[in-house]
Amino acid sequence: MRKFLLRRAILAVMVMLTVLVVAFALTRLSGDLAVSIAGPNATAEDVVTIRKNYGLDRPLPAQFVDWAVAAASGDLGRSYLYRAPVWGLIKERLPITVCLGLIGLGFALATAIPLGILAAMREGTLLDRAIGSVTLIGQAMPSFWLGLLLIITFGLKLQWLPISGVDTWDGYVMPGIVLAFSAIPALLRLTRSGMIEALSSDYIRTARAKGLSTSSIVLKHALRNAAMPVVSVAAVQLGFMLGGSIVIETVFALHGVGYLAWESISKNDFPVVQAVVLVLATIYVGLTLLADMMNAVLDPRLRGG
Repeated sequence: MRKFLLRRAILAVMVMLTVLVVAFALTRLSGDLAVSIAGPNATAEDVVTIRKNYGLDRPLPAQFVDWAVAAASGDLGRSYLYRAPVWGLIKERLPITVCLGLIGLGFALATAIPLGILAAMREGTLLDRAIGSVTLIGQAMPSFWLGLLLIITFGLKLQWLPISGVDTWDGYVMPGIVLAFSAIPALLRLTRSGMIEALSSDYIRTARAKGLSTSSIVLKHALRNAAMPVVSVAAVQLGFMLGGSIVIETVFALHGVGYLAWESISKNDFPVVQAVVLVLATIYVGLTLLADMMNAVLDPRLRGG
């Protein structure tokens, strides 16, 4: 178990180093940062002054080392747009993004698990094929288009839900549904395949021979084993949702980390962009590591792999 966790931890560190390099490189490939910060009306002397003040005249390896060392110590720099520490901006908005991701995951699990059970119990029937179409629609439908469709239908025409902001709890409903829709296909397929395998196993046949009810067999015996991989994959799906919240928060004007990233990209506030990429990647890597640990606990065979 210790060797397994050590290997996963080393892999997580390597992924984070890669993210650091990519986040740094992408901001530099976008153009001359000094020119972007100075603005279109700046003179050549202004650009030179900004390049020197922000250390952009130094070699790229030196800039990267300075940023990586500072980030490792918790200093993510200062925002050029807000004139404030980057970590303070992220910490203020992170709860909205995390809450949105948890709500989206809750919607996804509440939808995917029952549908997966129904599809497995009616394998090969019209109901199974109809439920399977949900996965195709979820994979094909762009999240921003679904968000706009919900805004028009439930926000403007029916006026049941607010179209922006999270001043009340119902502000999370539509963006949570949009996030959930992208995660439902993977969770549904996993639940269906796990239930099909469980329902065809020997211990289920024994339970049926003992005269146990269908609900008891499905919920107490088959689902317990089929849900194990679903629980671990849900942690990874949560990481996807947090990263995908950038589009959703922009559509619904939610002032979370995703909206902060969009504002920073549009205003060339590269310290914030780098920090958001780093923070979201760190959360995703942490959730992936948690999923690996859960898999190892639930399936001892993985510990020797």
